[in-house]
Amino acid sequence: MTDRHTQPPTTPAGKREILFNAFDMNCVVHQSPGLWRHPEDRAREYNTLAYWTDVARTLEKGLFDGLFIADVLGPYDVFAATPDAALSSGAQVPVNDPFLLVSAMAAVTEHLGFGLTAGTAYEHPYPFARRLGTLDHLTGGRVGWNVVTGYLPSAAQNMGQDDQMEHDARYDHADEYMDVVYKLLEGSWEDDAVVADKEAGVFTDTSKVHRIEHEGRYFKTPGISVVEPSPQRMPVVYQAGASTRRRAFAGKHAEAVFINPPTKELAKASVQRIRQAAVDAGRDPYSVRIFAMQTVVTGADDDAAQAKYDELVQYVDPIGGLVLMSGWMGLDLSQFDLDQPIGDVESNAIQSTVETFQKASGREGEPWTVRQLAEWVGVGGFGPVIVGGGESAARQLADWQDETDVDGFNLAYHITPGTFEDIVEHVVPALQRLGRYKTEYTPGTLRHKLFGAGDHLPAEHHGAQFQLRRRQAAEV
Repeated sequence: MTDRHTQPPTTPAGKREILFNAFDMNCVVHQSPGLWRHPEDRAREYNTLAYWTDVARTLEKGLFDGLFIADVLGPYDVFAATPDAALSSGAQVPVNDPFLLVSAMAAVTEHLGFGLTAGTAYEHPYPFARRLGTLDHLTGGRVGWNVVTGYLPSAAQNMGQDDQMEHDARYDHADEYMDVVYKLLEGSWEDDAVVADKEAGVFTDTSKVHRIEHEGRYFKTPGISVVEPSPQRMPVVYQAGASTRRRAFAGKHAEAVFINPPTKELAKASVQRIRQAAVDAGRDPYSVRIFAMQTVVTGADDDAAQAKYDELVQYVDPIGGLVLMSGWMGLDLSQFDLDQPIGDVESNAIQSTVETFQKASGREGEPWTVRQLAEWVGVGGFGPVIVGGGESAARQLADWQDETDVDGFNLAYHITPGTFEDIVEHVVPALQRLGRYKTEYTPGTLRHKLFGAGDHLPAEHHGAQFQLRRRQAAEV
């Protein structure tokens, strides 16, 4: 294990740097059901390039590290055992492919990274690796892959399966999927395989392109990659870590991890477990950048921010909130009356969830109804919400980092792109004044921006064992 990542990144002021991703999805309703109706919201334009290029320019103006784009392959249909409520509320459906957005956004930006969600369950790794490599070329090395195994039964059923694989089996399958992608992008083409010799009429030196000869439990891929080496070769690996098996997967593969605990206490515990998982995998604990979900409602001052929040609440769609929660929890919440007190609901999952939300909202001990639970989710989803002017929000984010050891935040929107515009206008300058946020981008690839240690997977990463340069050096 090397010491290249032993310390988290710091600003020129010598203080710990806060990293920002924008958290979005190629749909109308991501985390805040009902707010698409707000007069300033542009989420309905999700299926236009102009919307996404505007968002990308805004984020780059605010020196965001990346745009993290979630995805699902199937509707939320746990609520009432039908997709109808998801469709009527727009809760993450309709939803378009996130990969097709990136080239346009990369064309209008120079530094912004792109974290793209894609699952391992339903597409063979061979064509998927080509798509990853292609985007890494077209963005100049600014791509990351958020690896998911899927959690919605509807996706499995629409792909011809009765249900998803059992939880741990999904991660065994994903482990092998990752190895095939590593072999294709790291272990097929030598760095100098492309010679582009016009006089000899030779573009690629065939002696420097190698078959990967993979034959495993789930995949058989014998041939070569058809993509020449891109700036990062393997894009940055993102993952969402929660369960024990997921954390083990993250410790082995992830370079950035997304978490969404609604309280500092839960976030701190989650961060500690993820960093320990990296250590258990033979890596440095800070070889993983951890981003906590956060929704920020901000304005010129605290009063303006509170007024904005009070207005947002008027647009919340409780049914849409329950649709999302039903999918996240795997529990049909349609069976409960909206005005039923939570104390009367016989479900340990709901009781514990509400207790956590009450603590996050500062309303511990108050009786909540199912409607109030849905309304709490309506602004910001499962994650915490900060309401305050730029200075106040900046201090609260700094406190979150200091108390939990997160590296940064996945910032969910309430209205879009207004949430991001407000953060760029009010919160980013306040964080810079605190010495907690960058004042300019680091040149280079997304991996180098995040870690300052070059473009490629570090030697201690599991995927590095497939790098040709390492294998060839070991054979000498």
